[in-house]
Amino acid sequence: MPIHPTAIVDPSARIDDTAVIGPFCVIGADVSIGAHTGLKAHVYVEGPTTIGEENIFYPYTTVGVAPQDLKYHDERAETHIGSRNKIREFVTIHRGTTGGGMVTSIGDENLLMAYSHVAHDVHLGSHCVLANGVTLAGHVMIGDWAVIGAFTGVHQFCRIGKHAMVGGYSVITQDVMPFATTVSKRENSVFGANSTGLERRGFDPIAIEHLQNALRLLTRAKLNTSQAIERIEAELPATPEIADLLTFIRSSERGVVK
Repeated sequence: MPIHPTAIVDPSARIDDTAVIGPFCVIGADVSIGAHTGLKAHVYVEGPTTIGEENIFYPYTTVGVAPQDLKYHDERAETHIGSRNKIREFVTIHRGTTGGGMVTSIGDENLLMAYSHVAHDVHLGSHCVLANGVTLAGHVMIGDWAVIGAFTGVHQFCRIGKHAMVGGYSVITQDVMPFATTVSKRENSVFGANSTGLERRGFDPIAIEHLQNALRLLTRAKLNTSQAIERIEAELPATPEIADLLTFIRSSERGVVK
């Protein structure tokens, strides 16, 4: 396999013959790297870590290192990364902890831009974009196709729903509803459905219109959340998207941004 002579690879690491390990990379014990994954240079990986196929890790990324959690005492916790992800410069990904199920996971086909941070016990779905400097605190859950703008911070235990768009420089302290566009100004606010993103992904225009109406009832009709849900169920069709939206809201422990 193409391993640069300056790289340091633990003998117990399992690296596919087609993977590429660039200059000055350090691969620790109990690391598995799949086919056609490339580590460009100066990438540091600690185990237990499993990395799938066709990922690209750019210089100075760190993967699977100990979490920044004072309750962590070197327990055996893991990091799982899927396939076809792009992990840009200086990204940090920390392994799980006892309090969060012992696993940090990243799905497939995500783009993590420079300096973004994935803390312990985060579960990041697939097809997501974390722009430059996004910080995910511990135990955060991100649904598929979510896009998070630059320098946004997400508080621990928060969830961001699938197909959500979060504007840059936001501070997220409650759950972000799926399909919605959410931005911090003086406070977090929802600005309707993520119409552009949904259109690009082939959602039916009528389904998007129903989502807009549901989000309008939730955020602009001067109703509390329970009243808004009752109106949505009474006035709007039970589309799969609205069902997902209502299930997400009902399962929220921190409340949702409105």
